[in-house]
Amino acid sequence: MEKLDDADRALLMRLARSTVAAELKKEEAVRQPEPLPPVLRQKRGCFVTLHKKGMLRGCIGTIEPVKPLAEGIAENAINAAFFDPRFPALSPEEYGEVDLEVSLLTVPEILEFRDSSDLLEKLEPGVHGVILSKGWHRATFLPQVWDQIPDKKVFLQHLCQKAGMEKDCWTDPDVEVQVYTAEHFSE
Repeated sequence: MEKLDDADRALLMRLARSTVAAELKKEEAVRQPEPLPPVLRQKRGCFVTLHKKGMLRGCIGTIEPVKPLAEGIAENAINAAFFDPRFPALSPEEYGEVDLEVSLLTVPEILEFRDSSDLLEKLEPGVHGVILSKGWHRATFLPQVWDQIPDKKVFLQHLCQKAGMEKDCWTDPDVEVQVYTAEHFSE
């Protein structure tokens, strides 16, 4: 995947911020970059994360590359600010207190492993974003989550719980693990 230059990163940050502002203020228009650089028209998985005083305030994204990057960022900015089920909708009073972060994902790949020990050996903290799934249960943690949960076992336990499974589900041989990397940047 092509890395973005500083100008493209700045465009995406302005797009994410102005999309949230327009939703809050209703009369303000989204600042859509024109013309849209080719790299921002590529289909990429992406997430938008909001932090308030260093704490998570919303995070929504698309893992698979199903939409052009600019469209995905705008949509995920709205969803992270107003529709993350873990948080109430962002209020106008909070708008100035949140910082936005954008994560651009590579296409996930299945991580082959023999057993739980081999899985632990193959995971790369701070590098791998991890998708854990079994049946209809599925959850992901972006690579940045390793900063808060650096222990591999604890990381996987939290991911199991996020997916709605028992915390030791990662030791089940029927659990599928996929990994990806992310280019992330913030305001």
